[in-house]
Amino acid sequence: MQNTRSLRRLIFALSLLSACAASGAVGSSVVRASPLSGVAAGSYGAYLAGRFAESQDDFAYAATELLAAQRANAGNAELLAQAFLACLLDGRPEAESLAAQLPNSPAAQLLLADQDVAAGRWGSAERRYRDVPREGLTQLVQPLLIAWAQQGAGRTEAALATLQPLSEGQRFRGIYALHAALIADLAGRNADAARLYRVAQTDFGGTNLRLAQIVASWQERQGDASEARQTIESMRQGDQEFSIALPALMARDHERPVANATEGIAEAYLALAASLREQERSEFPLVLLRLALNLRPDFTAARLLMADAFDAGKHPALALSALAPVANSDPLYSLVQLRRAGLDQQSGDTDAATRTLERLAQEIPSSPEPLAQLGDIMRTKSRFAEAISAYDRAIERVAQPSRADWPLFYARGIAHDRAHQWDQAEADLEHALRLSPDEPYVLNYLGYSWAEQGRELSRARQMIEKAAELRPNDGAIIDSMGWVLMRQGDGAAAVHWLERAVELEPEDPTINAHLGDAYWAIGRKLQAEFQWRRALNLNPEPDDQAKLQAKLHEAASDPATVPATAARQLP
Repeated sequence: MQNTRSLRRLIFALSLLSACAASGAVGSSVVRASPLSGVAAGSYGAYLAGRFAESQDDFAYAATELLAAQRANAGNAELLAQAFLACLLDGRPEAESLAAQLPNSPAAQLLLADQDVAAGRWGSAERRYRDVPREGLTQLVQPLLIAWAQQGAGRTEAALATLQPLSEGQRFRGIYALHAALIADLAGRNADAARLYRVAQTDFGGTNLRLAQIVASWQERQGDASEARQTIESMRQGDQEFSIALPALMARDHERPVANATEGIAEAYLALAASLREQERSEFPLVLLRLALNLRPDFTAARLLMADAFDAGKHPALALSALAPVANSDPLYSLVQLRRAGLDQQSGDTDAATRTLERLAQEIPSSPEPLAQLGDIMRTKSRFAEAISAYDRAIERVAQPSRADWPLFYARGIAHDRAHQWDQAEADLEHALRLSPDEPYVLNYLGYSWAEQGRELSRARQMIEKAAELRPNDGAIIDSMGWVLMRQGDGAAAVHWLERAVELEPEDPTINAHLGDAYWAIGRKLQAEFQWRRALNLNPEPDDQAKLQAKLHEAASDPATVPATAARQLP
């Protein structure tokens, strides 16, 4: 079965902690509260409305309703905490006065400490950061906040001493070394900064976007312009969509990505938010991002992560709102525009998405990314000729295709296939494999297609076996393995693989239909009919529905007849 997942996902590797904290214990300091008792009857409606709005991430409405309920129930501590949280997430000034009444709330204490930071009261900020309860991943960020408060007060030695044992430890060393490097860099202690940047780079084991920005800035400011450009260029290998921002990032790599202690604290909040976003669904990552943006409203990395959080919650309008303030002078502006186009498409506004991408294609004539994303949109709308045209234009912009460019040829191959242009599709898929021979979805797509056509079965099986080794829990690939065995006449082995595929993807009509075909082939006809009926109930494509109905009719009228195999599943 050909994999149907979205080809191009914008993965925001903007955090400096997420890569190294994935194995850490998570303890969110903010949780959704249980229903209240003791709420006055006249305000219970406002409370319920606010709680429901909060569950839908509509923090503006939640804040209005919960504030109304809290004012009518001034002595209710739990309602006070909920009203504070909603106001904080909505960015309302009332959050500050409510925070002063919540001495045991970690989020409230962080907000009050940040107020001290904004006012330059570094000693008070440090004391508040020290007093925040050390829970879960919060304890990972606490030393960073303390160190940055010390640096803000001009106490560089104390700041580095706070992080020194952590930057030399075993757990999460990279994040502490990186922040220590930023502090040393800011203080002009270049030898310490160089050593600590090397530790951070080594410990992370790879380069994410934010780390690349920081390290390239250091390299450029130290006179290593070519090395700085190599660092930025390395992002293209990790995620092709980042390439659209590379020219602007290179043009700005002489600027400090963290210019002062306040921005360092915002950086620490972003790190923890990204780690929590990977591991749990709660408000706390959004709280941390809001705290970061309170201190640094132009922190585009935080806005991108906030938009990603809203998008994951199926709120594209909120995601668009989070990105709206990003200025066109920002070095990540083109990346933000790509993201906005995707959100517009999710919201059903294909025309707006198309306009944005065509404008970006004109503004950045060297980048294939806007046109590649336009091709993806046209393909999802089954406008295959337009998709192929967009991919053609994108590929024309790649002078010498490299390993990182395989998705372009894979995507165009799918579009050609859907347009019933198999020769062109096959050429593109084989080109994608030449560029990157171990891509499981390309191996699977081409191998399955050959199996469906009854050709190159030995090679198709080898390719699908390799894909299955790389993605052993991917139902589509496991289905392909069963299907190629069916084509080779090994019905018993096919059943084994297809039963596993149905376990992995129980709601997929094509996989269920394939299992029915395999059952029929080995004489388990009642089970075959059951699987075909099940597939019919899973909303197959109209053509597949007709074929399933024909099989069931044939089986009922002449049990000895072996129905034709299932239709080819298209992405």
